[in-house]
Amino acid sequence: MIRHRILFGWLQCLLLSFGVCLAQTDSRKIDPGSSRITVMVFKSGLFSAFAHDHTIEARGLQGEVQMAPNQQIELRVETSKLQVLDPQLSAEKRAEVQQTMEGPKVLDIARFPQILFKSTSIKQVSPQSWTVTGQLTLHGQTQPITLTVDEQGGLYRGRTALRQRDFGMVPVSLFGGTVKVKDEVRIEFNLALTN
Repeated sequence: MIRHRILFGWLQCLLLSFGVCLAQTDSRKIDPGSSRITVMVFKSGLFSAFAHDHTIEARGLQGEVQMAPNQQIELRVETSKLQVLDPQLSAEKRAEVQQTMEGPKVLDIARFPQILFKSTSIKQVSPQSWTVTGQLTLHGQTQPITLTVDEQGGLYRGRTALRQRDFGMVPVSLFGGTVKVKDEVRIEFNLALTN
């Protein structure tokens, strides 16, 4: 009888420990093939009618979402994966914009090969909506940002805005400032998680 109690108690401890381990490792990875970030850069300046807005996209995102016990998000993207889309531009002009974006005046991908976001708090505001606050490391500088995230059909869509100067980047300016891009850029993302 005592032997059965000891065995039963040991099994309970084992199952409890197993349950705690599961809770501690309840995380899902971001699906790089189905996830993307879109960055929108807008023109300004006296002769902005002769300039173009830019749409930039990155795929191949990496990271994970921790479900329990504490919700957390970590997202990484290689700066070399950011591609200028701009279908209104010729291939030659698009390549020039890509080169400027990758160069030392903007992303400087040779020195800063990765963009990293780590959440510090996640607040659920409705069954399918959250406000996510965290630290964004971009261009070698880390700043706090807040994201609005909605879930639709298993896909997490989010948006935020940031200022280039907050991360040590000077917005591109041409012809004495008569053609330039705005400091603030808009970011949208779609994240899918693996099963």
